Amino acid sequence: MADAGSDNTDTLAEIATFGYERARDELVNVVKMLEQGGLDLDDSLALWERGEALAARCEQHLAGARKRVEDALSRADLDADG
Repeated sequence: MADAGSDNTDTLAEIATFGYERARDELVNVVKMLEQGGLDLDDSLALWERGEALAARCEQHLAGARKRVEDALSRADLDADG
């Protein structure tokens, strides 16, 4: 059981280094595998957990991009007003 926790921590640390495109592409693959079925329960759960981590990583990237756009628009508004 301790190995599973360590593996999960390693997986999360690995996913934290992914760029948006890599996380998105791997998430697409995870969804395809889950939709195909044929996996046992433990493998399905592990794959689902990886998918959740990948989705969260994608959201982090999107939130960062959204913030950058909002900041750029705010600066543009200040420049136009000033």
